[in-house]
Amino acid sequence: MKIPETYHSEKERLANLHSYSILDTLPEEDFDAITTLAAQICGTSISLISLIDDKRQWFKSRVGLDVNETPRELAFCTHAIRTPEIPLVIPDARLDDRFENNPLVTGEPKVIFYAGIPLNTAEGFPLGTLCVIDHEPQELSEQQMQALQALSCQVVKLLELRKNKKQLETVNRELEQKNYDLQQFVRVAAHDLKAPLNNIEMITNLLKEVTEVANDEEGNKLVNMIGSASENLRTLVDGLLTYYQSDSIAKNIAIQINLTELVQSLKQLLSWDDSVQVQLQSSLRFVELNEVLIQQILLNLLTNAFKYNDKDIAKIDVSVELRSDNFYRFCVKDNGPGIMPNFQEKIFELFTIATNFDRFGNKGNGLGLATVQKLVNTSGGQIWVASKVGEGATFTFTLPRVSLN
Repeated sequence: MKIPETYHSEKERLANLHSYSILDTLPEEDFDAITTLAAQICGTSISLISLIDDKRQWFKSRVGLDVNETPRELAFCTHAIRTPEIPLVIPDARLDDRFENNPLVTGEPKVIFYAGIPLNTAEGFPLGTLCVIDHEPQELSEQQMQALQALSCQVVKLLELRKNKKQLETVNRELEQKNYDLQQFVRVAAHDLKAPLNNIEMITNLLKEVTEVANDEEGNKLVNMIGSASENLRTLVDGLLTYYQSDSIAKNIAIQINLTELVQSLKQLLSWDDSVQVQLQSSLRFVELNEVLIQQILLNLLTNAFKYNDKDIAKIDVSVELRSDNFYRFCVKDNGPGIMPNFQEKIFELFTIATNFDRFGNKGNGLGLATVQKLVNTSGGQIWVASKVGEGATFTFTLPRVSLN
């Protein structure tokens, strides 16, 4: 028996092997299906997916063999990985001086015939082999060898898919943790900011009542600037809270919602006078949705359609339909100034502002549409905008109908 020489780039090969996190894992049906098929095609009693580490060959999948590993120095596959471009075929191991005294030949499992196809990764390293073994001398036909080669390629693809899946799971876990940490930070920061904001607003209101300040035009102007800045900061804090709470909002339970009552209640939140007109156009009387979700989405869209409207009377049309794929399709159309083409993709990005000031002279914070998109996407829907400058804008979004059962 001859112990094979170590692979020429063994350190790198082992690092590549360990990057797959495959050693000592539980059996998997996809790998077992390949070894079963290999044994049937080649007519052998044993088929293995063998991986070679620094001390052993370990079997990710095995047919016809009870043990799950053997010492590396005894492994036929250790010889096979030394020539990764060429299959290793041993018709009768008893007649080959590399294996004639090998305990795996003279004893159990009595390896007489062996054919192994190296499992070569994209980096060019042989991790092990897909091999078939029998207790009697044998030869494989050209078709059998081609089939074995094809199956070995499938093993490598499975290893790559498994590796990519593990990497994605790791990245997702890290992103989820970062997102959770960010949400916690925003909540704490918002809470800590609100207390001093309340104090600033209270002091500002008190200053307005002080005679000296009230009669001083310059002083009154400064106090109003402080109040305006405080209000803007409060709006920003509240917007950030809403944005980062959108995931939990989307998980609320669905109910049957009266569309007319919903739109009317939202219209009243916008204005008590006739400066805004909201019309509902739908053959549906009810929708089955998460109430908090749809209120938040429509309130943001209606508020934008009103605040950034340049007409004396803001006209907003809301249409709703239920599509054949069981998704609701909402359209919110306004008669405002429209949106420049170069902003129509960007407006859903966090902190992006298309218009500097609204009809009341207040500056936006770029959170509303980002929140809307996050709410829609988290719920499995989509949102987009169509607009021509001077002809208003139409925001369309879809949401899946939620069974009340």
